[in-house]
Amino acid sequence: MSLTLRGAMVAIVTPFRDDAIDEAALKRLIEMHVQAGTTAVVPCGTTGESATLSHKEHERLIDLTVQLARGRMSVIAGSGSNNTREAVRLTKFAKRAGADAALLISPYYNRPTQQGLFLHFKEVAQSIDLPLVLYNIASRTAVNIEPETFARLAHECPTIVAVKESSGNLEQMSRIRLMTSGKIALICGDDALTLPVLAIGGTGVISVASNIVPKDIVALVEAFEAGNQQEAIRLHERLLPLIKALFLETNPIPVKTAMGLLGMIQPEFRLPLCPLSEANHPRLLDALQSYGLKGAAKMPAKRGRGKR
Repeated sequence: MSLTLRGAMVAIVTPFRDDAIDEAALKRLIEMHVQAGTTAVVPCGTTGESATLSHKEHERLIDLTVQLARGRMSVIAGSGSNNTREAVRLTKFAKRAGADAALLISPYYNRPTQQGLFLHFKEVAQSIDLPLVLYNIASRTAVNIEPETFARLAHECPTIVAVKESSGNLEQMSRIRLMTSGKIALICGDDALTLPVLAIGGTGVISVASNIVPKDIVALVEAFEAGNQQEAIRLHERLLPLIKALFLETNPIPVKTAMGLLGMIQPEFRLPLCPLSEANHPRLLDALQSYGLKGAAKMPAKRGRGKR
């Protein structure tokens, strides 16, 4: 399958069981997304708890996702790091494993300058011939990739083909499109802004909510692309309360808890992530029930262990 950077893409969770990757659960999730019409799956991202995966687990998860997808949807493998050499190594592995593209988060914690960001992404792009999607989320990384830096990268690095934009700043997103002359596709990285981002020229969304309602995210994007604005707005407004509940606490705590309530996975986390607070359980459950999701009638018998 050729790379797809349009439509409803999923930032897939990493299901754990007894502190190991639950491969059977991952297979069920991949099949669900194929049936729902999800266009691409993104393993080893923020939602996939990449920060607590060992290098061996990281590689296994990418390899397994490619195998399970079997060309039925694109695989955009998370391979970013705040260590440029490590990002190069992980991205080379993603290419060997057969991923269609790699997702590179901007380096976190060490807070590089814009020149440092430019050189980091340029080094990865020149080291591996694989389409790259940059991930701009300053709330996680403490540094924003400025539109001017995207413009430089678009000019010098043709394999940088898209950005997952999670700044929440629609003006910045418009400036990225303008300054890159459309060479870098704009992908929404915030479920609540999917429709607004599509309206300013975005090509799709890498969604957290797609983990539990993939068909509805697909329907929203397809309605917009078909010119059915009223239906797109209806779906957008229906999804908003659910999306808000999925971010009551740090992602992916609420979405994995919701998937546990719905019987999709064992809601297990690795420290420093921990189970959803007791105060927020009723709020999440109410959002799931109000949305009409079947199975969200009681708390799971076994809570996530927060083990590492």
